[in-house]
Amino acid sequence: MYFRRKHILVLVVTLAVAFFLSFYKLDYYIYQPGDIRALDGVVKVENGSKSEGEMNLVTVRGGQATPIFYLMAKIRPYFEIYDLEDVRPEGISQDEYMEAQLHFMENSQEAATMVAFQAADEDLTINYQGAYVGLVMEDMPAEGILKSGDQIVEVEGERVNSAEEVIELTSKKSIGDQLHLTISREEEEMDLQIELASLGETPDRPGIGISLVTDREIVHDREVTYDSGRIGGPSAGLIFSLEVYDQLVDEDITKGYQIVATGEIDYDGNVHPIGGIDKKVVAADDAGADIFLAPNEGGKEGSNYEVAKQTAEDIETDMKVIPIDEFQDAVDYLEGLPVKGE
Repeated sequence: MYFRRKHILVLVVTLAVAFFLSFYKLDYYIYQPGDIRALDGVVKVENGSKSEGEMNLVTVRGGQATPIFYLMAKIRPYFEIYDLEDVRPEGISQDEYMEAQLHFMENSQEAATMVAFQAADEDLTINYQGAYVGLVMEDMPAEGILKSGDQIVEVEGERVNSAEEVIELTSKKSIGDQLHLTISREEEEMDLQIELASLGETPDRPGIGISLVTDREIVHDREVTYDSGRIGGPSAGLIFSLEVYDQLVDEDITKGYQIVATGEIDYDGNVHPIGGIDKKVVAADDAGADIFLAPNEGGKEGSNYEVAKQTAEDIETDMKVIPIDEFQDAVDYLEGLPVKGE
């Protein structure tokens, strides 16, 4: 009887330890290489042309650490551990954080559509419909005053229709000044004053501690639809713009290659850096990509491109890593390629 009790106790303890190691959530977040996803099933342009090759977005997989996941990340290459508060700001719920990331994804799709249509000389009209509060940061002046979803109607008495206009007017002020805002919340307008403070990452720049989202309506003759699911963030902007452009024009700019690109794209076609570029190179290589287009950041030291190129050398891949500063750089490079196999 004692022998059986002892074994039952050992079993219970073992199961408890295994459960703790596998499921207990630590205050850490781990990023690792993700995978690539072909965009021909994600992006659809009305009457769009087909291609022999594929444009692919690439992801970084992330998740809150468990003890066993944490230990594994300590010894695995290209796994990176962050404090949870550095990934998701304190006071921001997971749902709020994800909602903001989906807004960024939506904006990147709008920018990609606009850039691609303009490059392809397709008719396009943009209607600006307002600037909205995305996230309100904890321990910043806007906390408790503004809410996610508030529309900023006026800044310093001037009507605004985009995030860029809000930022431009705010930048004319100094830290410690009062910023006069008119906002709309639930169809009610309110006049507010919020003191400008120093922003942590850019201490000389005045701000109130919010992220902004511009509501734009892009009107064009050929319908474009995106089905990116719950993938969030702005880093697929460049590859989205290339996929839309490839479907708009008659020429197959993939030339039969498996192409991966990453980088945030703005409405002027400039390509901006993203996080986790080394992990994306590993993911693209694992999936057999031929070409990886990376943000060049004007050639500055430590750019996304430099990190991507070094990672490619470290893992000894045959995949080509190409520096990109603007959308047109990517188009020019792809159009200059020979057809694969020739």
